[in-house]
Amino acid sequence: MQMNENGMDDFQFDVLTEIGNIGAGNATTALSQLINAKIDMRVPQVQMLTFPELSEIVGGAENLVAGILLSLSGDIDGMMLFVLESSSARLLVQQLMGMEPASTDSFTEMETSALQEIGNIITGAYLSAISSMTGLTIDVSVPSLAFDMAGAILSVPAIEFGKMGDQALLIESRFVDLDVDISGYFILIPTMESYKHMLKVLGL
Repeated sequence: MQMNENGMDDFQFDVLTEIGNIGAGNATTALSQLINAKIDMRVPQVQMLTFPELSEIVGGAENLVAGILLSLSGDIDGMMLFVLESSSARLLVQQLMGMEPASTDSFTEMETSALQEIGNIITGAYLSAISSMTGLTIDVSVPSLAFDMAGAILSVPAIEFGKMGDQALLIESRFVDLDVDISGYFILIPTMESYKHMLKVLGL
């Protein structure tokens, strides 16, 4: 069977893609409940990319984004990032808090706290779906929130995990309701050992 450059065959990658889809669907449901609005999710785009490629996908290395970073431990070691372009992050906060658009580009302390809570809930829902599907225990750190250029935010996992492999699983999710069209990016960065563990548990 043909293996790709990540040491996985196409069927194994399809399974990881399906895990990504289920996780993103779970996160969409959680987000819908959080902001009390019906949200539809476009079919997620799932890709295995290098860290430089990730920067380009989220608008370029110099694009300002909000990044919510969690460390993973337990049966899966690694990191997870949820990245929103700053305009999407503001829309989400406005939906949650029922506010008029702010006249400033910066986020208040209350808005930052709301965004961190949004990130906490939807990444938790995403990882819960993976845990349920695989039966693996995934322990999650307290999420950290940063507003910075995409390249700077992605450099954190790149430095941490680049020595183990420069690939990450990107799930691009678009959340759509009557008022908002928001692009978010789930970036799952398990160690290669964790990838293998997930596949083994699934019988692959």
